[in-house]
Amino acid sequence: MGWDAKDIALLKKLWSAGQSAAQIARRLGCSRNAVCGMLTRLSLKRGHKSPTARPKIRPAPKLRPTSAAACARSVAQKVSLRTAEREQPKEFTRQQLYAILAEAVRNTG
Repeated sequence: MGWDAKDIALLKKLWSAGQSAAQIARRLGCSRNAVCGMLTRLSLKRGHKSPTARPKIRPAPKLRPTSAAACARSVAQKVSLRTAEREQPKEFTRQQLYAILAEAVRNTG
């Protein structure tokens, strides 16, 4: 896009009014990146808060107290309980497997 004095004046006016680069780009009929590039070349920046502004400091969130029973268990005990709960897979005979397969074939037909 070729920038003429009229476009640059409108860009400065819209930027100082607080419009975003995308809004200005739609108004001028160019890309957002073209607007951002021209703003950079013109050294136009948004006004930021002064360094004396006091930011709001939020207090740290309160943590929930954990129960003593949960803290008393060791990690090894938890792992051993999980491994004890696992069941061994059921083993089928060859005849049972053929029956299951035949049933599946009949159901899909």
